Amino acid sequence: MNTEPAPGNGTTAAPHRARRFLRHNSLGLFFMGTFLLALAGQAVVGHAAFNNQLRTDGMAPISFGAYVTTSDFAVDVTENWQSEYLQFFLYIFATVWLVQRGSPESKELDRAGTESDEGQMTGEHATDESPRWAAATDWRGVIFSRSLGLVMATIFLLSWLAQSVTGVAAYNEQQLRQLQAPMSWAEYLSSADFWDRTLQNWQSELLAVGSMAVLTIYLRQRGSPESKPVGASHSATGVEG
Repeated sequence: MNTEPAPGNGTTAAPHRARRFLRHNSLGLFFMGTFLLALAGQAVVGHAAFNNQLRTDGMAPISFGAYVTTSDFAVDVTENWQSEYLQFFLYIFATVWLVQRGSPESKELDRAGTESDEGQMTGEHATDESPRWAAATDWRGVIFSRSLGLVMATIFLLSWLAQSVTGVAAYNEQQLRQLQAPMSWAEYLSSADFWDRTLQNWQSELLAVGSMAVLTIYLRQRGSPESKPVGASHSATGVEG
């Protein structure tokens, strides 16, 4: 008698489901994994740099656990988060109305705007497979049709707020080490330290997005949806590989 487990039973189904889950979610899992590795690396090297600064100031170093709860570590993390989400927020909303001839990052030149209900499959044009709120014609449809940009904007504002709060704490800590007067949160918002941290991240993110939109006009990456097909014309717009 054959005692091997039949396909689909509990013995073989679980590994199959796991492999399928990993394959179907590999992009998100890859970036989440590399994010956690980068965050851990930042914590390690940041801890070393922070303790070096403490020794220079004639103070005792702190443990790794103490460092990752400091405002210095928090402000370094949040200042990068807010710039990244600003990038996506601006890109999502700008590409509704703005186009770039020849770029796969742009919509087709004649599709600028929010487009028709039929094209977006909303309201009466929603299908059986459409999300429930896509068919709604009240406030739910309005919110859902802009939900991606709104969430990106909310995360940006919250992380920017967190940067300002942790930033003033880190700045005042440094001020006290140097026997100088601390400043209030409102004063910090107009300080050079706050805007230096902010703008150096904004300019790099905006440059990266602009470069991506323009370079993809003339350059290709075979098999990537962020690139046009290798043989597509330089003037082809809104075409992805």
